[in-house]
Amino acid sequence: MKKRILTALLLTAAFVSLLPGAWATETEETTPVTISAKAGVLMERETGTVLYEENAHEALEPASVTKVMTMLLVAEAIDSGSISLEDTVTASAYAASMGGSQVYLEEGEQMTVSEMLKAVAVASGNDAAVALAEHLRGSEEAFVAAMNQRAAELGMEDTHFCNCTGLPAEGHVTSAYDIAVMSRELLSHEVIRDYTGIWMDTLRNGTFQLANTNKLIYYYDGATGLKTGFTQGAGFCISASAERDGMELIAVVLGSETSSDRFESAKTLLNYGFGGWTVTDVTGGVALPPVSVTLGEAESVPTTVEGDECSSPRAMQAVSPPS
Repeated sequence: MKKRILTALLLTAAFVSLLPGAWATETEETTPVTISAKAGVLMERETGTVLYEENAHEALEPASVTKVMTMLLVAEAIDSGSISLEDTVTASAYAASMGGSQVYLEEGEQMTVSEMLKAVAVASGNDAAVALAEHLRGSEEAFVAAMNQRAAELGMEDTHFCNCTGLPAEGHVTSAYDIAVMSRELLSHEVIRDYTGIWMDTLRNGTFQLANTNKLIYYYDGATGLKTGFTQGAGFCISASAERDGMELIAVVLGSETSSDRFESAKTLLNYGFGGWTVTDVTGGVALPPVSVTLGEAESVPTTVEGDECSSPRAMQAVSPPS
């Protein structure tokens, strides 16, 4: 049976060592990059390998990055057939009352699930998020309970949601690692990519303009999403995803002081990942490039990792980690 593995190589000026198993969970040694944020994580989507982490499990306010989980529950409902993109969603008075980022829904206004999802993914509409929550579960309270249940199922131990929007609420926290986990799960639903990758679009028959709050969609090569956030308490946050050459990365940045810091930090992490790592399919076993040896009996040693020794679905190898 075809097997795939996950490996990582760390090169330094003094020595070269092969990291065990995939083992790239201890990333501090391999990460010569810095970010302007309270916390951050870089994760490879398919394998779930963490390539960078800083304060990865610190409980912090996520602001509208919360909507990654909101969109995940919507995407799962679409893929399961319990709702469709063409279903009509009616905005309640409560949904229409949401402050912050919004698409200015009026009580009783109707849009399709597709339009509401676009409003959430592109414009971070709090009103649209609540309207979708009520459509799926009858009330935001019931929807939030489902959010917390799904977080528990995904092993998001640092997370507790109080609402579906990310508007400030006491005890509404998550971590950079948990955001990467739920972002990874969201990206497994192809339907979401039709929305998170939009740069500009419209609602209401072209009369209401939308522009993506994630500026990386416009200028970062391969960007696929995913969600920004900002409140005074949370600072500037983002879960940014991008794909190049068959590898997709998720860069989570929490608590930056400025919007520019947020995007530059996410870009730094993504550049680190794409510049230093690659993903490889493996059948049976894979011979890695010889590893140079300093002060050894031989100039290099061969390395081979057998596919039947690992259970990871992909092979990941550091090819030239940035210095």
